[in-house]
Amino acid sequence: MAETLEINRGEKKETYRQLIPQIKALVGPENDPIANLSNICAALNEAFQFLWVGFYLVKNNELVLGPFQGPVACTRIQFGKGVCGTSWESKKTLVVENVAEFPGHIACSSFSKSEIVVPLIKNDEVIGVLDIDSSDLATFDAVDEFELNELCTWLVTVI
Repeated sequence: MAETLEINRGEKKETYRQLIPQIKALVGPENDPIANLSNICAALNEAFQFLWVGFYLVKNNELVLGPFQGPVACTRIQFGKGVCGTSWESKKTLVVENVAEFPGHIACSSFSKSEIVVPLIKNDEVIGVLDIDSSDLATFDAVDEFELNELCTWLVTVI
């Protein structure tokens, strides 16, 4: 990506509209999943300046840390535990306005205040999750949920 997209809340939808085609073009010619997941993290983080953007991949019945951008993260997450494990279990996107109020939240970083987790579902099985944390409360909304779900639905068709 050649340029950083400046963002404010009022321009969030437009930022996604510009960013997602760039991500698809970036991923298009590459067939290595780790390279693609890494670049997706970088693109999302560059565009929105989130605290943490990363993927956890299902391996041996647990979520294992994959490519990410941001501070050090939890390495393994159990099924049904924390926001990521709960999203995996429910096969649903979770938007958490205040992680301190989420029962069983796993605090990988004390700076994380809000979070969105989108499951990567392929052939009706969760193969991983996209996890994004913000240092601000209530960062994520219906726009993020819709756009990131669309991105992840496309992503599972190419990885």
